[in-house]
Amino acid sequence: MPADYELDDLDRKILALLMENAKRPYTELGQKLFVSGGTIHVRMNKLIAAGIVKGQTLRIDHAKLGYDVSAFLGIYLKGSGLYNQAAEYLKGIQEIVSAHYTTGVYSIFARVVCRDTDHLRDVLQRIQAFEGIQRTETFISLEETIDRPVQVLPTDLLHELRAGDV
Repeated sequence: MPADYELDDLDRKILALLMENAKRPYTELGQKLFVSGGTIHVRMNKLIAAGIVKGQTLRIDHAKLGYDVSAFLGIYLKGSGLYNQAAEYLKGIQEIVSAHYTTGVYSIFARVVCRDTDHLRDVLQRIQAFEGIQRTETFISLEETIDRPVQVLPTDLLHELRAGDV
């Protein structure tokens, strides 16, 4: 499957519906989109092969598992040449749930999830133990207001799809 796979309207509709509820059966999607469940299956395999769909994940409410503190870290490296080593080191810290190589004042911007502020302090000490990290800045999140995927359909078409007026 070529990496430059071109999405068509059916692909976009499939993605839009699955981004709302990834547990929807392919047969249900097929009925909604007026194609067979097999067609949905084949399309999904093509989207996976093209690297557009990278797998299915389970979204967890961390707070309900006792991880009440979500924080963002701006990480300053001593030199940009240390990024790959720092990234490998940070991968070993389980509480880091995402990290980005960035432009601007920080070399790396990361999100960590911890049980409480004592746990956060411990995580910060482990992060700062890496010799290539100059310093960090921590921002504790008070509330996550928006968490959504990028929409692949125009708003009007998405509303029609949700209403079943495809």
